[in-house]
Amino acid sequence: MSFDTIPTFSLFDINNRDEDTIGNLKLALMSHGFFTITDHGIPDEVLEKSYKLSKDFFSLSETVKNNYAHPEKAGARGYTPYGKETAVGEITADLKEFWHHGPSVDDSFDTRILENIQVSEVEDFNNQFDALFNELNTLGMKVLSSIAVILGKHSSFFDSWAMKGNSILRLIHYPPVQDKSNILRARAHEDINLITLLVGAEESGLEVQNPEGEWIPIAAKSKSIVCNIGDMMQLVTRSQLKSTSHRVVDHNAVTSVSRYSMPFFLHPSPEIELCSIVDDSDESISAHDFLEERLRAIKLY
Repeated sequence: MSFDTIPTFSLFDINNRDEDTIGNLKLALMSHGFFTITDHGIPDEVLEKSYKLSKDFFSLSETVKNNYAHPEKAGARGYTPYGKETAVGEITADLKEFWHHGPSVDDSFDTRILENIQVSEVEDFNNQFDALFNELNTLGMKVLSSIAVILGKHSSFFDSWAMKGNSILRLIHYPPVQDKSNILRARAHEDINLITLLVGAEESGLEVQNPEGEWIPIAAKSKSIVCNIGDMMQLVTRSQLKSTSHRVVDHNAVTSVSRYSMPFFLHPSPEIELCSIVDDSDESISAHDFLEERLRAIKLY
């Protein structure tokens, strides 16, 4: 199936299992795996303050930010400097720096899920991103519930997988493009996880590839949330749900400005076995091993 736009659905209609909404959502997930969520219920003030504190952090000096870099943890928590992450199969690094924030862990979480790193230079940084993480995790579980229904499962099917999963909130800063010969801020890639929730960027640039190889732009709407299927979900559904290539491009390189976004990568807990949930295939890999392989592939190890 070809597409030239990304469909938009109200969370109210998704939660109420509106017949047309669920049917069209199923079509989107099985054809290209991208859609936009409106009426998601995350307060404007949470999103606005999160953007502000993200910008405040990335405005700190390189020396201060690098104190929060932990390459020995594959960047699972804290700061990853500009020019580190490289898309699978690429030799040129992405033009971004980012921060990783996870759940507030306790003894009920898998011990391989790391604690968050406290930032002292930006007031209320950790509290704010704890709040945003929890909002996005709640939203993500509602989306997973609808996906379970689409797949003919009980609505709670994914709860044990992801309620206390190894999920990541990533704060991204794409600095102004300096080299006009390279306008690819993030090169074409697919996401690793079950689903991704992208808090709308204030600057356009996100593009999704359709089956004909054309790149479809997604308009920047800071109050909407774009959702897409990741490779883990594609794996366990034997490609019934599609993980699609996407990229971030700066088409205004002559007057380039910084771009900020906040994707939430919803992961299962490390011990979950990623095996088919749609047929009797016995192929399996743990969520932990799958993630480790992919982190090496994108040069975070």
